[in-house]
Amino acid sequence: MHELPQAFAAAFSLLLDLDPDLLEIVGLSLGVSLSALLLASLVGLPLGAVLAIQRFPGRHALAILLNALMGLPPVVVGLLVYIVLSRSGPLGGLGWLFTPKAMVLAQWLLITPIVAALARQVVEDLWEEYAEQLRSLGARPLRAVPTLLWDGRFRLLTTVLAGFGRAIGEVGAVIIVGGNIAHVTRVMTTAITLETSKGDLPLALGLGLVLLFMSLLVNAAAATAGALARGGEA
Repeated sequence: MHELPQAFAAAFSLLLDLDPDLLEIVGLSLGVSLSALLLASLVGLPLGAVLAIQRFPGRHALAILLNALMGLPPVVVGLLVYIVLSRSGPLGGLGWLFTPKAMVLAQWLLITPIVAALARQVVEDLWEEYAEQLRSLGARPLRAVPTLLWDGRFRLLTTVLAGFGRAIGEVGAVIIVGGNIAHVTRVMTTAITLETSKGDLPLALGLGLVLLFMSLLVNAAAATAGALARGGEA
């Protein structure tokens, strides 16, 4: 095992030299997480908006379910996706198991409830503020959804960033459905787990520094989005 100072020096060297293995892992991580985030946003934002402004039987129960699913254990999601995509599962014929597609599916299932539940709260606040004005213009609740989503775009950006942070740091579900296969399904979190267990710290530390940097970027972007939202309301 490398001594800690040597491991950090080697990790920084990998980053500065743009090590191909490190770049490949980071690129796959971003590809999987951003794909899952896009799908989660396409489903979660409209779903949250509809729950916020539309009244229908079971609405309250669905809102409670979404809030509960925000804490869904990743390994349970990974197990369910594994069963569904396995050869004996209903979607086994797709051949997605141990591919990035399976990892995207698992992350999508994990972060969609987060995006939807947080979006519901944002749009609900906006609906309370603008409901009378929108009704006076003849906009029914469902027709008001695009307007509310656009008006709350800066607040909703924070919601989307929360989903990305959840996705990029995920390890339990993706390692079950992806298998941590080198050059195929190895992402930052699973690579860190593997390299640490092998006692090979430089790559693990290098990837950990990249994850830390991404976390700082996400928090900075969320703070900026919050400031823009407050500025727009002023």
